[in-house]
Amino acid sequence: MYSNDNRTVITLDAGGTNFAFGAIKGNKFIVDPIILPSNADDLDRCLETMVEGFSRMIDKLDEKPVAISFAFPGPADYPNGIIGGYLPNFPSFRDGVALGPFLEDKFGIPVYINNDADLYAYGEALAGALPELNQRLSDHGSNKQFRNLLGFTFGTGFGFGFVTKGELHIGDNSCVETFCLRHKHMPNVMVEEGVSIRAVKRVYAEESGSTDITLTPKDIFEIAEGRRAGDAEAAQKAFAMLGEVAGDAMATAATLIDGVIVIGGGLSAAAKYIKPALLKEMRSKIHTMQGGSLNRVQMKVYDLDNDAEFEDFVKGESRTIKVYGSEREVSYDPQKRIGISFSKIGANAATSMGAYAFALNELDKTK
Repeated sequence: MYSNDNRTVITLDAGGTNFAFGAIKGNKFIVDPIILPSNADDLDRCLETMVEGFSRMIDKLDEKPVAISFAFPGPADYPNGIIGGYLPNFPSFRDGVALGPFLEDKFGIPVYINNDADLYAYGEALAGALPELNQRLSDHGSNKQFRNLLGFTFGTGFGFGFVTKGELHIGDNSCVETFCLRHKHMPNVMVEEGVSIRAVKRVYAEESGSTDITLTPKDIFEIAEGRRAGDAEAAQKAFAMLGEVAGDAMATAATLIDGVIVIGGGLSAAAKYIKPALLKEMRSKIHTMQGGSLNRVQMKVYDLDNDAEFEDFVKGESRTIKVYGSEREVSYDPQKRIGISFSKIGANAATSMGAYAFALNELDKTK
């Protein structure tokens, strides 16, 4: 979608340390990014940096962009472009900043700001995991096509967004969050304490007894792989625990929202240690008071990154049944199923594609 569009949209990767400004046309970045320190703790300097970055990006283009569109960590009043609330990486925005209107006044073009996980899910739905899955199904001769996608990010926090029939879901309060669901093992603690960079570091320290506070998830992954000195078993457990806790929260989300699942974010590089525990949790049982049991997720959960499981996913339980009172037969597949995969294009690219598509979709609505 929009891969052949000639309109240019300016984007921003808004990190707490650095801002990365870019420009997209036809789902591709067309100039080198501009990287500037975000100055996130000083509102005046932060806004000055944004204006400088967008101005320099516009100067690099051959034509005027049609919009500015980017992701910003929540919470926020996204439809009105107002950022505020609990923002650990942007403390100067906590009291509320009308960022969208400010940038519109400066540059005279529409500005669209959304939650980062929402735009990640939107990008995967329009240009990533969902069209790839549907193409694979078609290539295998299946008539089944999926229209809904749940996107999760594992990184600084536990992000979530979902797309239904090509439309990004934006709730009455701007976005849907999973970070504040209950932690499986600590029900009075939010789940993000178990699904985040800090969670991996904490569990590794607890399991290994390490006091090295400089270790990053990348370091811990290298320990798990045996490429760095340390407790490999503890490192593997740190990622497996993240998978278990995430799987519990994702099972709740998948029960409420029927759609395929794609996972991105920096921690997804450790998928080989995360995924087994995640799938085990989503495939677990719950019980009735009478002693019966049923699947935690009512749909059968498949690993779409596994070729053998994908083949079973395609086949389902399809069979033919006769139409009552005639000899005519129709195809019937009673199996309810969803699939889980890790992002192939990466969270940054998916988020940028989501920002681009969101801007053009909104502009097209006004035609």
